[in-house]
Amino acid sequence: MDQNAISRKKFLGLSAAATGAALFSSISGKAMINKTSDDKSTIDDKGYILSNVRLEESFEYNDKNEVVATNTSLYNLHIANGKIKKITKDKLDLKLKKVDAKGFLMLPALRDMHIHIDKTYYGGQWNAAPRKGFTVKDMIVLEQKIIPQLLTDSQRKAEEAIALMKSQGTFFARCQCNIDPVSGLKSLEHLLLALDKNKDSFAWEIVAFPQHGILYSQSESLLREAAKMGVDFIGGLDPTTVDGNLEKSLDAMFQIAIDNNKGIDIHLHESPPSGKAAIEYIIKKTQENKQLQGKTYISHGFALARMEPKEVEKIAEQMAQLGIGIVSTVPIGRTIMPLPTLKKYGVKLTTGTDSIVDHWQPFGTCDMLEKAKLCAQLYGWTDEFSLSRALHISTTNEILPLNDAGIRAWPLEDNEANFILVNASCSAEAVARLPKREGVFFKGKRIAGEM
Repeated sequence: MDQNAISRKKFLGLSAAATGAALFSSISGKAMINKTSDDKSTIDDKGYILSNVRLEESFEYNDKNEVVATNTSLYNLHIANGKIKKITKDKLDLKLKKVDAKGFLMLPALRDMHIHIDKTYYGGQWNAAPRKGFTVKDMIVLEQKIIPQLLTDSQRKAEEAIALMKSQGTFFARCQCNIDPVSGLKSLEHLLLALDKNKDSFAWEIVAFPQHGILYSQSESLLREAAKMGVDFIGGLDPTTVDGNLEKSLDAMFQIAIDNNKGIDIHLHESPPSGKAAIEYIIKKTQENKQLQGKTYISHGFALARMEPKEVEKIAEQMAQLGIGIVSTVPIGRTIMPLPTLKKYGVKLTTGTDSIVDHWQPFGTCDMLEKAKLCAQLYGWTDEFSLSRALHISTTNEILPLNDAGIRAWPLEDNEANFILVNASCSAEAVARLPKREGVFFKGKRIAGEM
């Protein structure tokens, strides 16, 4: 049977049968630590009481109606069946195990919306190979040489990366996965196995990413096969500078997504005029195809940083109306993305760490809270209110403890119990000072930390 054309469920079943129990029981050092932590977790069928946990209650204002502080109090939470069942300041006398949160602040768990863990050096030897001046096409040539080496243990390294993400408070990732003629579908197969090992402690989406170009590497047929293997989004890459034909490249990407009921998440590094033209064409295609409205994303979108403010405002308004999102890694340097403008017009904004250490760049801690801090530093969000708002870029979907009016919006009863515990007085302090993740919880189950 051709594994490339079967479903993710069947693929995983066949892989287990073919490779034996050893494939699924061999766990690297860091993953073993998490497994031990899971075995000692506080959750059972009836749940538990999380006591002395600090929740944000309201903002404190000065006589100019400026937010100057965040008010918090200690609460007791009943957590069961992966959800927060009750939130109260009163004592809970349920006959359940009690876990003392020690006054740590509860914040929403973090989401990494753009990361490549299928081709990382993390978990192996340190490697900071030179790439100054390399174009995307130069990097494609390099990848064609090194991917066979990376594939030899890409599953183990992906597992190591997932363990790191969990330790930093991330419970969800949108994983970009190479689909190219060199790796075929092997990168995806290995990634699926790594993710499946973590299915009880981690959640994900997968983008089938044609890193070597849809047209440039003739990868359309591979993308169509990948679409049948459990991916959520069809990707694309620089339709003019790499693929050489803007409309043909983008049409192919959109058609694969439409035919397979997937979303869109394209890597777009191009500057204007081609980058602007690509964004405008993506807007046009999304407007024509209602099933992709709310399911289309542009990763990077550097052209927006090099356009006139009025142009950005017009495009932002159109993107917001169609539910087209921007996934930014918050680059530093001369490319300053107009994230405040995009947010002002209601564009869905998310961010990701991109990579940990790989042949593209050696930086990365997988810390999404650090991304919120970077946004605050980059855009001058230095006051209590702005710092607290910066957290949304790391949790996505505008999940924040307090809404803009200072009314608690999270956690609420019946919310999924995905959260972190940190030694901070409020979310603004957590963004500014990046405290240690004392506990990381996924559906009520501790997946990292020492709580």
